[in-house]
Amino acid sequence: MDDLGVWWLTPLILALMVGVICPTTGALLITQRRILLANLMAHSVLPGLVLALAFELDPLIGGLLSGLLGALLAEQLNHRFKGREEGAMNTVLAGFTALGVLLVPLLQARIDLEALLFGDMLAGNGSDVIRTLIAAAALLLLLLRRYQDLVFLGVDQEGAIAARRPVMQIRFITILITALVVISAITAVGVVLVIALLCAPVLVNLDRSESLRVLMLRSAGTGVLLSSGGLMLAILLDLPPGPLIGVLCLVLLLFWRR
Repeated sequence: MDDLGVWWLTPLILALMVGVICPTTGALLITQRRILLANLMAHSVLPGLVLALAFELDPLIGGLLSGLLGALLAEQLNHRFKGREEGAMNTVLAGFTALGVLLVPLLQARIDLEALLFGDMLAGNGSDVIRTLIAAAALLLLLLRRYQDLVFLGVDQEGAIAARRPVMQIRFITILITALVVISAITAVGVVLVIALLCAPVLVNLDRSESLRVLMLRSAGTGVLLSSGGLMLAILLDLPPGPLIGVLCLVLLLFWRR
């Protein structure tokens, strides 16, 4: 089997994996009412990715450190601007995005900024698959070990704190895994569009799912259809897959009927 016949295999594997892990992570964040965190993380990883690529380091390391720094900075500002947390988080989001864009000319780095922002799934390689597998493994481990606590947090956060569940620990691990998922999805859909794949599949399944487990499974199924369908459609129409998947997410919400 020659390489010309299977050039689409790696992008398809990425599409399927990202289609599963993004909505699954989104289900956790939406039920905990922390989806703004995902948007923040998606943009906070950008400076770290640019630095890592400029100095020929693993993007996973740079993006992870940058994402965690953005989340910690937002957490500190949230305490300072109590009751105005959304404004503080959006400012961090915008600031980190701007810093990432500014670093490209400052470092004179040969980086395809458009691919970082909007994805380039067709250019996916084995390293991207490995990073996605790492994110998937971390997410699976969290679900296996802390599923009941995650359900508790989604239903009653104050009750989980009163019951002395390890809420802060779980939140930190969730932040870490969200960063991993976002970084792994950037090749597929980019920094700007990853939030659509985190949210849209969950929103259309939220009201008809009787448990977190069912919500995650249904959202993952919807995510797979969106990402793999978007990839195939992009190939047929000769369009970039990332933006097309983002548009499909919007179309899904617009035409969804309960």
